[in-house]
Amino acid sequence: MSSLPVDLELIKKYNVPGPRYTSYPPATQFTDQVEREFLADLIRENQEGTRDLSLYFHIPFCESLCWFCGCTTSITTKHEQGTDYLDNLEREMELYSREMNPKRQVVQMHLGGGTPTFLRAEDIKRLGEMIRHHFTVADEKEAGVEIDPRRLTRDRVVALREAGFRRASMGVQDNNAEVQKAVHRIQPLEVTQQAVDWLREAGFESLNIDLIYGLPYQTAESFEKTLDEIVALAPDRLAVFNYAHVPWMKPAQKILRDEILPSPELKFQLLKLTIEKLTDVGYVYIGMDHFAKADDELAIAQREKTLQRNFQGYSTAGGVDIYGFGMSSISQIPDAYWQNIKELDKYSSAVDSSERPIVRGYLLTPEDKIRREVIMRMMCHLELDYGQLSWELDIDFQQFFALELESLGDMEADGLLVRSDEGLKITDLGRLVIRNIAMRFDAYHQAGSEQRFSKTI
Repeated sequence: MSSLPVDLELIKKYNVPGPRYTSYPPATQFTDQVEREFLADLIRENQEGTRDLSLYFHIPFCESLCWFCGCTTSITTKHEQGTDYLDNLEREMELYSREMNPKRQVVQMHLGGGTPTFLRAEDIKRLGEMIRHHFTVADEKEAGVEIDPRRLTRDRVVALREAGFRRASMGVQDNNAEVQKAVHRIQPLEVTQQAVDWLREAGFESLNIDLIYGLPYQTAESFEKTLDEIVALAPDRLAVFNYAHVPWMKPAQKILRDEILPSPELKFQLLKLTIEKLTDVGYVYIGMDHFAKADDELAIAQREKTLQRNFQGYSTAGGVDIYGFGMSSISQIPDAYWQNIKELDKYSSAVDSSERPIVRGYLLTPEDKIRREVIMRMMCHLELDYGQLSWELDIDFQQFFALELESLGDMEADGLLVRSDEGLKITDLGRLVIRNIAMRFDAYHQAGSEQRFSKTI
């Protein structure tokens, strides 16, 4: 893809709240009224199957709170809490692994948080041993970890590599000192550079760097400088997120007063700057917030139409069931989703009592599965082949989705997609608003859901 020019007026038009579609239906449809016994039966049936596995582990601890953060965290400087938490993780793994078909292979792992590198090196090694003890881990796997460079040590990096992790995702957000002070995250560029060097020396195969636009005191000039500095580090992937200001959900964000936040117009300019600069220097715009080098597995998977999307974002691992461990983690099998308890003490009490710490879930209907496949196909492959989908889903696609297809006229006129009798293709410009296009196929959004989502751009 060549440099992608961005139309600011078009961004403004489509900047409305909407799901990120890491699942369909979105997690806002999960309920604590789910039929527990039926869900338990589905889980047991799934465990007996042979599909490959993706494992997610949520490590909630951070030493300090970044005031922009929207994650489920527990703030502490007591690293022994990480050791205790691993005891809980092992109990939860035992609850699932003892009934899991041993022939099932783990082909994907993700360690998220919070700050997974809050764990001490010996705890990281122990986690790797626990995973290998309870599950059959494939030699060739996609294994990623989220890293905070500020408190990273070389021994933690080595421990992560020994535990089997090969990919790292690193939070930077912004290199500007004034912005960092305003959001309570001091991270000089030298600290980030040191972390990058350690990861590459240890043999990590891929590096993603996260940035955020829309933070206090950002300007076009300051953010362009950050972009230039990060590009110089040559990450394989970048995720450049829009800051979601939701103080009614995350009280710490009340510290970030409206008067110090960029105006909507400036946020749009920062987004335009980001897309045009990154595509100009050779990154492929995967869609939404994500960019990758042309030879990165993510970009290759999109070209070859094998790209997937799940609760960890875009992924190259398809046909897998996701089992999440730790507080707030989400699991996914073909017929259901379920989420763990979000409060640390309640989560710990549940696993101590040998109970699965499930707080809510969702059982998919046949129509949900059809719409999920269509939305995920669009989010990942950037096109819909009506004939192929009719055959795969055993429907007349154009008849089933007649109203949705008819509603796309305005988007086609705006240059977001191109339609034919055989299907539709998302344009390069349409990648920017892919969530909006997917929303046209979302039965729950059409039903008038008032859930509070982040804005799509």
